[in-house]
Amino acid sequence: MAVTKSDSYALSNPLSSLLQKPPHDFTRADMLRVIAERGLERITFHYTALDGKLKELRIPVADAAQAESVLAEGERADGSSLFKGMVDPAVSDLYIVPVYKTAFLNPFDDASLDFICRYLSKDGELASFPPDNILARASELFRKNAGLELRALGELEFFLLTEPKPGLFLPQKQQGYHGSAPFIKSGPVLNEMVRHITRITGAVKYAHSEVGFLDRIQSENAEIDGRRAEQLEIEFLPRPITEMADDLIVARWIIRNVAAQHGCVATFAPKIEEGVAGNGLHVHMELARDGRSVMTAADDSVGRADLVVANNPVGAAGRLSDEAKRLVGGLLEYAGSLTAFGNTVSAAYLRLVPHQEAPTRICWSDFNRSVLIRVPLGWNNLLGLSRKVNPQDQQGFARTESRQTVELRSPDGSASVHLLLAGLVMAADWGFGNAKSTLVAGKTPLELAEYLYVKGNIFDDKELLKRLPELPTSCVESGRLLLQRRALYERDGIFPASVIDFAAKMLEAEKDEFMNQSLVIDLPVDQRLIATRKIMHKDLHRN
Repeated sequence: MAVTKSDSYALSNPLSSLLQKPPHDFTRADMLRVIAERGLERITFHYTALDGKLKELRIPVADAAQAESVLAEGERADGSSLFKGMVDPAVSDLYIVPVYKTAFLNPFDDASLDFICRYLSKDGELASFPPDNILARASELFRKNAGLELRALGELEFFLLTEPKPGLFLPQKQQGYHGSAPFIKSGPVLNEMVRHITRITGAVKYAHSEVGFLDRIQSENAEIDGRRAEQLEIEFLPRPITEMADDLIVARWIIRNVAAQHGCVATFAPKIEEGVAGNGLHVHMELARDGRSVMTAADDSVGRADLVVANNPVGAAGRLSDEAKRLVGGLLEYAGSLTAFGNTVSAAYLRLVPHQEAPTRICWSDFNRSVLIRVPLGWNNLLGLSRKVNPQDQQGFARTESRQTVELRSPDGSASVHLLLAGLVMAADWGFGNAKSTLVAGKTPLELAEYLYVKGNIFDDKELLKRLPELPTSCVESGRLLLQRRALYERDGIFPASVIDFAAKMLEAEKDEFMNQSLVIDLPVDQRLIATRKIMHKDLHRN
């Protein structure tokens, strides 16, 4: 049976179902209709502040004229409080203006119609310093220079911390990957999170339990001491990168609210215990031209209904298009300084350690989960795989484009999402320019990608390991590198100097340059574990 655009499913966007149009076509008149027909009491504006969390302004609806005025002109907010330390209180007023396509029915307040807003200056233009506007400028620059769109999908990993109950069917430590009930207990809570996120964003790909499990946390932090920890992941579908940033912020807001309603704590902290998997925020990227992916060098199977089995012995370096390899080259060039936005607390550098599924060297490869940039399976030259295991089904299936992505594995749950993704766009843009690398002196983006392509376990090849550049090992080092390479971000007026200075200042304040050395060398084992937990648990809810 063919699926049509008018088909509605249980997790379809409720506003789209009501208005019979996609969110990108929502108008002010549509919003006023929803308010009237649903008898809603308030409009709630949301916007992301400097701390990476979703803020809100609740506006009661007294009559149609007031509602239309608010939707047409927005409201005011104090920028010096939302961006404390970055904005001068003397020039702090900002307009917050709703983006209609982001409208959603608040799952925690059935009398509210909610919006994501953008910050505008006193002149009615997008304000220069808010992270979401920086991302929008970067995306427009890349579209103009490369003629392409950068799509992204995030993998939100987090721990759900619950009050322990009698130990029935407990998983083993580090054995939670794709676990199911009765061993994994958080399934119903995860389903509720996914339901809300899907109905609002339409962008959830799947959810599952992750590797990390701890029967009882030991901590000086009363919020989590004694709780049981199950690691979960919600992965998204590719979206234009500006939309993905908002989707990730909204998703974190939903995850925390659902957890709180169930008496649980959800944390995206990079690490919660030694020997237990950390929370990454891996970001997959793909390039598109005129709505179609341009990631593979050749994908003859796209649009065909039969099964094609690849006979392709070459790795990613031969499989990807030149455009995709330019993207990889840009990400490699920017990788070290990107940690300033993707790894913003000291605990992040307890996750980025050798011999774990987290990168420490700047390189890329196929499938390998220890490298910085991974090229995952992408159904290249494969179509209709279900026919291999369901020969009775002769119904055709036509895929419209490649599903290949490249994945950056360094960011974690402390990431400043909009600034991180803005940095990724700037990296992509560098890959399509004429600048030469300073990471590996003099190389073009394509040459850089070729030089830093690896195969196998990099830690087994000592000579290879020597020539691979290292990622920063602390916040202080990351901030220092950001200042050294600030021109990569400030070019074309995309990142304001004040944002770079502020980010570097916050990283310097962590004072963690010799953290790993101190923990390993200066402390006995029992004291080291106590000190490590203090570092890990001080930033449970940083972003």
